[in-house]
This record gives sequence, structure tokens and C-alpha cells, in this order.
Amino acid sequence: MATRLDRKLVTDTALRLLNDVGLEGLTLRRIAKELGVQAPALYWHFKNKQELLDEMATELYRRMNEPVLAAGGGFGGDWKGMLTTACLGMRRTLLRYRDGGKVFGGTRMRDWAPMQPMETYLASLTEAGFTPDRAARAWFTTYAYTIGYVIEEQSVFPVPGDPERDPAYDQEDRVRRLGADYPLTAGAGAEMFGDTARGFEDGLRVVIAGIEAVLLHDR
Repeated sequence: MATRLDRKLVTDTALRLLNDVGLEGLTLRRIAKELGVQAPALYWHFKNKQELLDEMATELYRRMNEPVLAAGGGFGGDWKGMLTTACLGMRRTLLRYRDGGKVFGGTRMRDWAPMQPMETYLASLTEAGFTPDRAARAWFTTYAYTIGYVIEEQSVFPVPGDPERDPAYDQEDRVRRLGADYPLTAGAGAEMFGDTARGFEDGLRVVIAGIEAVLLHDR
């Protein structure tokens, strides 16, 4: 019995193919081949690649927030822990997919159901004393930091789960080429392109400390 072609099957197939072909290689024609159908069959479900990317981002948002929904979203007033948990989960999910940050950034949600976690995050912030507008700014700041960091991180380590760097980020080569004239810049590569997990958590602590200092009591 033939598998019924629907939006979910196409989206799941596209996400699975990402690790093989990356964002640039992901085309409706390539997805159709994987599904054993002709490309025009997909246009019943998605008018173009951007519409498919929006659906893929919506599915990624669902997946990254599953732990929050399963736990009922309770953070006991710990807004810092809430932001940290949300951003760590976002990064972890996006890193599972090649070019996951690029796929997710700049897209639009295709339905409103995934918005429940965001409502939970904003409620946690307002309960902690943030005004609604400052809560929105706090959330979007950490969100943008996470997406931007993941995009940069995936340029260094493009293949999910593979510790090999892109050759363009080889630290020894960087020191050899830059060290004589730009020693600080050459040395900075080890911090910026080394332990990216630690770097992300360091940066997130900085962002959250800034949110507390600037936005929490900003009326």
C-alpha cells in the first residue's frame, strides 16, 4: 500500500535529508526523488522552497519545546533557569540538523499551536517582574543570540555530530598566517572556534546578566 503523501511526510523527509545535502542542496526535486514521486506532486502541499522552510522551522520549534511541554512548563519563578533551559534546548535541537540554524532563522511559523511554549516563557518573565514589553525584549534577545551563535557554530562544525572543523577554521593555519602581524586576533581563534559549547554557555550567561541589569527594572 502506497504511503499517503502529506505535508508532514514531506517536512520530515526534508529534515532527514538536510544532513545529507545541506540547505543549498535541499530542493523540492531532491525531496520528491527521495519520496519516489514526481516534483509537481509536492506543489500540492508547498508552493515553493520558502514555504517548505517555514514548515520545517515550525516542526523544529515543536521538537525543541517538547521537553517544556512534557514538564508542564513550570519553572517555579526561576526566569534565568527558564531562559537557560529554553536556549540550551533550542541550540541542541538545531545542532542535530545540518544548517539547522539557517533553516530556522528568518522563517515564519505555519500555525499557532507551537506558540504555547512562548506564552509560557513570557508568563514566567512577567511573573518575575518584567513588564510585558521588557519580557518580549528579554526573550527575543536570548532567542536571537542562540540562532546567531548556532549559525556561526555550524560554519565551524558543519556536519552534525562530527568533531572535525571546516578546514577554513584550522587554528594552526590561522596562527601561521596571522600570528606575526595580528597576534591577538590569531590567538582569539582558539576561544571563538574551540569549545563552542562552553562558549555558548559563557555568552548566554553574559546575555542573561545584561537582561537582569538593563531590562528587569526598566519601566
